[in-house]
Amino acid sequence: MESIRQNFAGLGILFVLIGVFCISINDMLIKQLSGAYPLHQIVFARSAIGILFSLIIVQYEGGFGILRTNTPWQHALRGVLIVIANMTFFVGLAVLPLADVTALFFVAPLFITLLSVPMLGERVGPLRLSAVAIGFAGVVIMQRPWADAGSLDVNRIVLVLPVLAALTYALNQVLTRKLGVASKASAMAVYIQATFIIVSAGFYIVAGDGRFAEGTTNEPLIFLLRAWVWPSGADMWVFAGLGLNAAIIGYCLSQAYRLADAATVAPFEYIGLPLAVFWGWAVFGDLPVLEVWIGILLILGAGLFVYVRERQKARMLARRPFAGGAR
Repeated sequence: MESIRQNFAGLGILFVLIGVFCISINDMLIKQLSGAYPLHQIVFARSAIGILFSLIIVQYEGGFGILRTNTPWQHALRGVLIVIANMTFFVGLAVLPLADVTALFFVAPLFITLLSVPMLGERVGPLRLSAVAIGFAGVVIMQRPWADAGSLDVNRIVLVLPVLAALTYALNQVLTRKLGVASKASAMAVYIQATFIIVSAGFYIVAGDGRFAEGTTNEPLIFLLRAWVWPSGADMWVFAGLGLNAAIIGYCLSQAYRLADAATVAPFEYIGLPLAVFWGWAVFGDLPVLEVWIGILLILGAGLFVYVRERQKARMLARRPFAGGAR
């Protein structure tokens, strides 16, 4: 039995590494496309192509019957939260360096720790609370509150968007933990992609002609509301790659957290930070400034400490089921 659990843990780690690598590719490609296409068009094309690949995997995992669920509203709420997380993240990505956005988003595990107290009734002791405070200190440093608006490259509101993305992502994760999900990984990917298609199609109906972007010089708003443009020949392949990537991401991350404990696989998501720094340097010529490096180290260290501490606490409770207290 122990060897089976270890094999599942190994598979979970493998799936999360593949998923996070594909996420880094996804973010890099969307940043490349952000100068010519609206966000809702990119999301629609990515999800429409991705859902086709996911439906093929659905057939492999049991057929269309596995798409039936007894908790449709739960999946709908999870889908909306993921859409908000993605939209705010990608709008920030259009104007901020890749590493900055990714680092700010990685406060999500710290939000999860805080939200687990009121939403799940979990006890979080002083060690983990101190780590959360250190992580958020990293966020504050990256926001550079001491700098005047003229010395910043972007509006301060844009700097908050990846943090909002992290918060809505954390709410989704806590909701999943609270309510439980018994669906197959491919079915869960289909639910999420269907939500993206519905929301982005709604954006097209309301703003697809670009009328709300006319006259504005605000880059995030332009990215969000510019008119749809038929992709050029080369970009068609980028859109296709985004769709395939979306299917791989949705399947791998869902499968990772189905096969292994979150405490086992979640720390490996932090491989996304060095990958973001690499793609930002290799493709866009960006390297983080000193404040961002400091923030990255604080957020990374705090997040990993929280995961390690949660795992230690779980092991102690497993050995002493009636032991109380939290640290």
